[in-house]
Amino acid sequence: MMYSAEVEHMCPIEKGVNHGPAPIPEEGKWVKAKQIDDISGLTHGVGWCAPQQGACKLTLNVKKGIIEEALIETIGCSGMTHSAAMAAEILQGKTILEALNTDLVCDAINTAMRELFLQIVYGRTQTAFSEGGLPIGAGLEDLGKGLRSQIGTMYGTKAKGVRFLEMAEGYVTRLALDQEDLVIGYEYVHLGKVMQAVKKGKDANEAIRENTGCYGRFEEAVKYVDPRTE
Repeated sequence: MMYSAEVEHMCPIEKGVNHGPAPIPEEGKWVKAKQIDDISGLTHGVGWCAPQQGACKLTLNVKKGIIEEALIETIGCSGMTHSAAMAAEILQGKTILEALNTDLVCDAINTAMRELFLQIVYGRTQTAFSEGGLPIGAGLEDLGKGLRSQIGTMYGTKAKGVRFLEMAEGYVTRLALDQEDLVIGYEYVHLGKVMQAVKKGKDANEAIRENTGCYGRFEEAVKYVDPRTE
């Protein structure tokens, strides 16, 4: 160890009490984290790239410092989907410190990793007060049936008004309008369920019919509008 001349000539003074780090909540326990393997928890974080063209939601399930499960969801940038594919291969099996200092291909994913790291090491995880945390595979529960991200896509102009394109329930096929041309409901197709049915051998048209639903006062509409073409 190298010391400056000023430090070399100082007289030694003993250190007093040393209480260690403040405990943080982790999976139903209070933990004094000193090593990376002291860290556990499941949490989410959001990142964005420099031009803010796209964003990433990252979910990590960390057990004893190791990333056991990673869910990467991206929006707004086509190239980011390929970056997410590579990052999904990279993340699992790494410690959270390794992952923080690894190029996860896309700035948005790197930023999300930074935000997650802060939450995890400060004890602000979703499972901070859940005894034992969540099992590996809990990240998939965020996706629901059909394992599709929860996407909301809306568009509007002053000249022509609003268009609902995709809601949590699925791909919007028709908007329901009242006599004043106000939206009072919509029809949607749950694409995840459709694809599952098609994979099992069902006719695609029949699968779409069976997985089409509506929301709001759809049946009371004066007219219906295709949000993509009308």
